[in-house]
Amino acid sequence: MALNTVLLGSSGLSCSFCRHNSPRFCIAPIMQLKPMDTVKNMKKPDITPYDLKQMTVIHSLPPEKTEIFKCMEDWAEENLLPMLKPIEKSWQPHDFLPDPCSEDFFDRVVELKSRAAEIPDHYYVCLVGDMITEEALPTYLSFLNSLDGTRDETGASLSPWAQWSRSWTAEENRHGDLLNKYLYLCGRVNMKQVEKTIHYLIASGMNMGAENNPFLGFIYTSFQEKATAIAHGNTARQALEYGDVNLAKICGSIASDEKRHEAAYAKIIQKLFDLDPDATMMAFANMMRKKITMPGCLMYDGEDGNLFDHYSTVAQQTEVYTANDYVEIIEFFVERWNVDKVAAGLSGEGRKAQDYICNLAPKLTKLVERSKGKGKASPLVAFSWIFNRQV
Repeated sequence: MALNTVLLGSSGLSCSFCRHNSPRFCIAPIMQLKPMDTVKNMKKPDITPYDLKQMTVIHSLPPEKTEIFKCMEDWAEENLLPMLKPIEKSWQPHDFLPDPCSEDFFDRVVELKSRAAEIPDHYYVCLVGDMITEEALPTYLSFLNSLDGTRDETGASLSPWAQWSRSWTAEENRHGDLLNKYLYLCGRVNMKQVEKTIHYLIASGMNMGAENNPFLGFIYTSFQEKATAIAHGNTARQALEYGDVNLAKICGSIASDEKRHEAAYAKIIQKLFDLDPDATMMAFANMMRKKITMPGCLMYDGEDGNLFDHYSTVAQQTEVYTANDYVEIIEFFVERWNVDKVAAGLSGEGRKAQDYICNLAPKLTKLVERSKGKGKASPLVAFSWIFNRQV
């Protein structure tokens, strides 16, 4: 799910948290990696040496640290795998959609389309953006399998880490499937353009900035699962307000999965704080300094080179996912992991990282508040996803 550009991308403000004055290069909380060159022309975007350094660090986990994750395998089996739901007890997309084998299939589709017709376009821009982000699942599994010490070495490894990654992927796979099928049936969106956007996004890949390092990787996944839970929860709430109970159930069921996945990844980080507080604290600070790159940041539909910016602006304006949410997630994990209370086991650098993390949310809150008074009204933008209607 995307974080909005209202702070820099829309307002034109310079960033006080990194060295760039241009939103194109900013790595602040509303980081946007624009897809114009990366996707449209299939070549690397223009970047500064600072950006390149941030993007190309790999295999930063010292070899001795991989032993931590090897020693955690029994813990993962006992504490992580039970957080997965048995397949036979899991919901499937079919549970929420008209059954094509039933005699009343067409009647139920007509009912679905009738309810969808009452929902405004801006909602569907957000829902499509959420769905496209979910559909880039191959990229996310590739990411998990890039992490040193926890990757699936064979593609069918019995390691608890590998079992988790595959099963997490299987659970997540239902999200894109369900939203995709709903959007196909509702008749409100241009599916050809939506499908092209998915194609472009998966082909573009993504660098989460985790450096093949599971300390960094699981900080990232904890944050992203929390963010997607918020976004899907808000689309569920809004669907209910528009009177579509079934769509609310669809989005709410996805949000529930994301919350459970967030709890699992957060539990990993909590255990790492117990085992190696110094490395974990510095990893947390590392990811916060880089800022969390949103998984849909390279969205492109073949037409709009600023598609992610435009989509995330709508998400901000409709309160599906906002800059305030980003800040609140930081605050949530600082409290969840008792970051301010960690004392033993921290080096000098670890204590500096701790201070940075604990003071980050208040600083970002001030930045958000300042931007509210200085931001310009966003112009209407045509989205190919909704047949070039303007939002």
